[in-house]
Amino acid sequence: MSTATWLGSLVRTGRRRQFAGPAGVVFTILGALFAVWVIYANLFTISDRLVIGILFVSGIFTLLFLAVGGSQQSPERPTLFDWALSAASAACGIYFFITADAISNRISLLEPFTPAQFWFGTALLVLTLEATRRTTGMGLTAVVALFLLYNWFGYLLPPPFGHGISDFEYLLDVLVFTTDGVFGVPVQVVASYVFLFVMFGTLLAKAGGGEFFFNLAATVTGKTRGGPAKIAVVSSGLYGTMSGSATSDVVTTGSITIPMMKRLGYKARFAGAVEVAASTGGSAMPPIMGSAAFILAEYTGVPYREVVYAAIIPALLYYIGVFSQVHLRAVRHNLQPVAGQVPTLLATFSTGWVFVLPIGVIVTVLLYGYSPTMTAGIGAASVIVASTISHWTRMSLWQIVEALGETTLRILPVAAACAAAGLVIGGLSMTGLGMKAANLIIALSGGDPYITLILAAVIAIILGLGMPTPSAYILSAVLVAPAMIRLGFPLLESHLFLLYYAVLSALTPPIAVAAMAAAAIAEDDPFAIAFDAVKLAVVGFALPFVFLWNPAIVGQGDWPAIVLALVGGCLAAFALSVAVEGMLERSVPRIERFVLFAAAIAAVAPHMLVALGGILLAVVLIGRRVLRRPEVILGKDG
Repeated sequence: MSTATWLGSLVRTGRRRQFAGPAGVVFTILGALFAVWVIYANLFTISDRLVIGILFVSGIFTLLFLAVGGSQQSPERPTLFDWALSAASAACGIYFFITADAISNRISLLEPFTPAQFWFGTALLVLTLEATRRTTGMGLTAVVALFLLYNWFGYLLPPPFGHGISDFEYLLDVLVFTTDGVFGVPVQVVASYVFLFVMFGTLLAKAGGGEFFFNLAATVTGKTRGGPAKIAVVSSGLYGTMSGSATSDVVTTGSITIPMMKRLGYKARFAGAVEVAASTGGSAMPPIMGSAAFILAEYTGVPYREVVYAAIIPALLYYIGVFSQVHLRAVRHNLQPVAGQVPTLLATFSTGWVFVLPIGVIVTVLLYGYSPTMTAGIGAASVIVASTISHWTRMSLWQIVEALGETTLRILPVAAACAAAGLVIGGLSMTGLGMKAANLIIALSGGDPYITLILAAVIAIILGLGMPTPSAYILSAVLVAPAMIRLGFPLLESHLFLLYYAVLSALTPPIAVAAMAAAAIAEDDPFAIAFDAVKLAVVGFALPFVFLWNPAIVGQGDWPAIVLALVGGCLAAFALSVAVEGMLERSVPRIERFVLFAAAIAAVAPHMLVALGGILLAVVLIGRRVLRRPEVILGKDG
């Protein structure tokens, strides 16, 4: 087996079934009914969070084993084994719901299990592992299984790695019968505002919001040099605020932008890399961001509004970097604008202006301090209301049902991954491995803050190889964040640091799940696409170190410091892009690229005089070249 084949097997999931005809209608209605229950449970009742977690997980698993086959070779219709797993999931849900009061009142770790509790708990544990394998591949499943083995048999290891737990019932008690395991924070977040925000994005797309964002991107950038690639950057960023998933973004927008770029003479590798780099940033793009950001807010206790506020400038700088490198690459290779008619701004907004309203509602409600759950619910309702304004966007009742059913299908892999991550978190808290990992990281770094940050970044990326972003962030937060905070790094910035590298792991070789998705569309080598995407996303890899060095980048501090950080950050992102690409209006000498790199570092320094010096140096170096051929920087000489 080749290395590529082996790595691919780590992320190879089961077959996603596409139900058609009456079966498709039935499955859509079931998914929609489940979505309606989620809305009701979160917005109109005050329910026990354990009960909601139990019903959510069991309901998701019941549908999941029918919608996702055991392998890529599974038949289009569910097999008898799939029906058995689905029935077992439903049975677990029914049992846990019926006995919810007894479970809630039970004294964990003291009262012995009844036979039914033991077998249903064990069944749920096994179902979680199989659901994870089917939806995310063997990578995350193997990690979870490894942690479970450590939790069970770690007492055999010598100090300091061993622990004193040797009883499977003890393990089962913590992982299944408390809110520290399967039904812990990750599932609670997915069962509430993550689900509702995904619903918001699905409704917006069903009404035509995706087409509006694409046309808006084409209007703004289509007629400039490298127009198709710039459309990919802008549209993927806009769509990413709805999807929050790099792979989903690649598949959705990339199916349009990658063939368009190839048709106009762009190399398949570059086309795929642009889409991957642009789509990956969507998971950190306010106002919605991805599901990992919601988990971050819940896990740290930082209000989601503050997380969004802190993420605004970094997201802007990330996309300035990607956009700048795409433009400079277009200058180097003389890549042309979009061929044919590009929609005008007036034409784009004449039918699509209604989609601005739901985004405005989301932002306004967040600013007023509503909870993320209520914000998402109001946002989803605003999409339906706004879509009725124009007959171009108005959805039928069946389209709304389809959107609700699609929401449930889109949440399946996220829910399974978060249930698996809950198993890891429960085991870590039970065995104390989290603190041991923090001690080990500090020991390896010798307590040096900078070496610790490098180790943290590497660990977060490694944990994210082949894993969904939420799982990668959760593992990093539990294993790495304590070491960072112990060394004095602020709570929010530390977790944003780990979130960024968990997001970027989607495009990082050797696995790079987003690049694999793009490779199927571009018909090129996923490794080549991934390496080019890493180069395009170089600003993103630098950003976490920058906002730990200068907290004003994430909005911490007074307004003069934040404004200076914003100006310096924008210039630094462009200067770093020039230094990496070695191109502006023409090739840039190596010594000048080195000076630009130094200017970029100085421009984001937390010291005002150093930052002003870096900004001035970057302006002089870039400005003298731009003045020679200003049309190049505007991208209109193609």
